[in-house]
Amino acid sequence: MKQADTISAIATAMGEGGIGIVRLSGASAIETAERMFRAADGRNLVDAGVRELLYGTVVRENGCLVDEALCLVMRAPHSYTREDVVELQCHGGAVSLREVLALTYRHGARAAERGEFTKRAFLNGRLDLAEAQAVMDVVRAKTEKGLEMAAGHLAGHFSQRIRAMREDILALLAHLEAVIDFPEEGVDEVVIEEVREKVSKIRASLLRILQTAHTGRILRDGLETAIVGKPNVGKSSLLNALLREDRAIVTDIPGTTRDTIEEYADIGGVPLKIIDTAGIRSTEDAVERIGVEKARAHVKSAALVLALFDGSRPFEQEDEEILSLLEGKEALLVVTKSDLARVLDADRLGRLAGFPLVEITTKEEEGLSPLVDAILRKVYDGEDRSGEGAFVADLRTKNLLEEAEGHIAAAISTMDQGLGLDFISIDLRSSLEKLGEITGETAGDDVLDEIFSRFCVGK
Repeated sequence: MKQADTISAIATAMGEGGIGIVRLSGASAIETAERMFRAADGRNLVDAGVRELLYGTVVRENGCLVDEALCLVMRAPHSYTREDVVELQCHGGAVSLREVLALTYRHGARAAERGEFTKRAFLNGRLDLAEAQAVMDVVRAKTEKGLEMAAGHLAGHFSQRIRAMREDILALLAHLEAVIDFPEEGVDEVVIEEVREKVSKIRASLLRILQTAHTGRILRDGLETAIVGKPNVGKSSLLNALLREDRAIVTDIPGTTRDTIEEYADIGGVPLKIIDTAGIRSTEDAVERIGVEKARAHVKSAALVLALFDGSRPFEQEDEEILSLLEGKEALLVVTKSDLARVLDADRLGRLAGFPLVEITTKEEEGLSPLVDAILRKVYDGEDRSGEGAFVADLRTKNLLEEAEGHIAAAISTMDQGLGLDFISIDLRSSLEKLGEITGETAGDDVLDEIFSRFCVGK
């Protein structure tokens, strides 16, 4: 990427809307916009202040009107990229926006690459890499809790924890190198024990933050959840209740659901990708049989299975097959129709299966509360529900933290083996480098290119 270039892109979603924005960033962003924008009061953009909004029109080279617009000028470093930035805020029509964008190209800008505005913000020191990654997490957040986590990362809460650990390691390295540089003073057991204590504290911090990875990834990406059970056990009714809309057809006729239905639901702030499956039973119907096989496949792939059992009916062979599918899975047993007379022995079912069991009804507004509480306990697994801003949110970060913890563990092992301080220092430096890859201090260009290529154009 040539940072000297001036780049431009449409920064709003394509389609019809009240407003559409074309964004420019770079050393000649203001001059480029000047060639195509005419302020209503006759002022020149090059005379605009640090942050100034002007009303006027966008025109072609021959002076013909393209659109009315507001032109927002933000001079470096007082902008998102810390470069000169201009935003042309036009009407939100796809044709007019494309014409405005084409004008920016003809007047000297080039097309921005995916994520290039945010990449420039990172390279110019406005954001670290963890904060930059959070930009798209804010855009793609599926629930309020997911947004809170992404916003916390964008505000630097997660980065602060990483930087604090790096500072602890740097201080420890400085101490070790001072001891190594003055060998005549000797290395006694007091020094080794002091180093061991500090290294152990750093490792404990790494392990604590790693514990949040399970919850963080769910809040970011959603939890794939399969609803399974025999026909007429209440699977579609549960889906409708969780979605708060009549998404699935509900009848008393067994086998109504023949294919899977997939929808996202907000469960206490946790995004669940819910898959309603066909009732599992033996059937001669070819179409229904395909649906049953799909149901079994979804049980295998789902991160969480809600296994439904009708509380108003006795335990049957089909229920036994449901239980057999749960081996090795994360599951909740859900006894439905708790508003009807109980026939199923729920206590025996719970003992037999060995999974948490809840009883619900979809007839009442509060009838799902036990299930929602059970799902949240599964997701948070003891983590503080108000601390999402410092959770690990993605697999890359989790892997780097695990590698950093591995090097810290190796440093402890080095001390246990009585090896020299030089070897301890090597392990600590390796851990420092892995933590630096999270915030970007030690990340290579190939890593940066891969991360920002996931962004949308214009961000």
